[in-house]
Amino acid sequence: MTAERVDLSSSMALPARPLLFASGEEAYVADRVLRTWITPDGADPGWADQVVAALEPGERAIGALSFAAGAPGILHQVVGSERPLHRPASPPRARTYDVHEFPTPAAYADMVRAVLDKIAAGVVRKVVIGRCLDVISDPPLEPAEIIDRLLVTRPGRYVFSVPLTEGLEDGPLLVGASPELLVSREGDRIACTPLAGSVPRSPGPDEDARRADALRASAKDLAEHAFVVDAIVHALKEVCVDVEPPTGPTLLATDTVWHLASPITARLEDPDSGPSALRLAQMLHPTPAVGGVPAKAAAEAIADLEGDLRDYFAGCVGWVDESGDGVFAITIRAAVIDGARMRLFAGAGIVAGSDPDSEVRETGAKLETMTRVAGLG
Repeated sequence: MTAERVDLSSSMALPARPLLFASGEEAYVADRVLRTWITPDGADPGWADQVVAALEPGERAIGALSFAAGAPGILHQVVGSERPLHRPASPPRARTYDVHEFPTPAAYADMVRAVLDKIAAGVVRKVVIGRCLDVISDPPLEPAEIIDRLLVTRPGRYVFSVPLTEGLEDGPLLVGASPELLVSREGDRIACTPLAGSVPRSPGPDEDARRADALRASAKDLAEHAFVVDAIVHALKEVCVDVEPPTGPTLLATDTVWHLASPITARLEDPDSGPSALRLAQMLHPTPAVGGVPAKAAAEAIADLEGDLRDYFAGCVGWVDESGDGVFAITIRAAVIDGARMRLFAGAGIVAGSDPDSEVRETGAKLETMTRVAGLG
């Protein structure tokens, strides 16, 4: 599917529906969309190889893969540039909001209990289960306003805005600020930074520090984290050499949540014949940070309990260039804006010892990242 050369450039101001990805001090913003690649199966390696082969020097493909196997993927082949976009964000416009939670917090706690029953029965060892928030705004939220605020406040390192249809002028737009690196490739150097095990932050410095220390020492959270690291290390060893996980996790702070994080590095023996960043993302995704252990049983539990909540949520989002280099982040701390509606999703990893009420609070804290930038508090 092809979109004729759409011009998105405009000095320093963002277009009304920006197409961009930021992972450092600057954002890569698309000036022209040359082609849009859509597949019914974002895990298809042939599609990924075709996209990378079509890229010319100076071009990138920016897009997203859905959470589930056999679900859609979309990449926009673009020409753009890195731009410094840090500037004071304008205050939110006066709006009225109609907010719907689904499932309700009580129903979500019941879902957590259902997962704990599956864990006790030996069906699964970990399942990430999520819930959504729909925010209907009057007047409708402006995507550029949301992205501007994310770039300024930077609640997660990886800021993105990706149209989810070939037509860029309207339709759903995936936006967010993910703190979690799925994979990056630069030449022969590979990096991943999985997050698993988390706790809501506190506005009080002493209590905030206490929560961080408790997370670092939590046997439950350390076990949850180890599932993710082990799975990524195993997958990387299939295609990489010199795979080096850390001896233990570190703490990573976002605006609302403390996470356990493990930077992992590896090396491609031959980057010319090795997998591109897009293919690596396909190989690694979904990790137990958004799925579970064992993968197949966890996916079945997620489908049974959540239904079709996820779509592109908890998938991955990023870019790849003609050399195969690129960056893909996990699609968390994200929203889909479609007209007057903004839909949010947040999940929590459930393992033996998880407390349903604590998981309700944790997902609430994660949802708060995007409700704040929308002006809800």
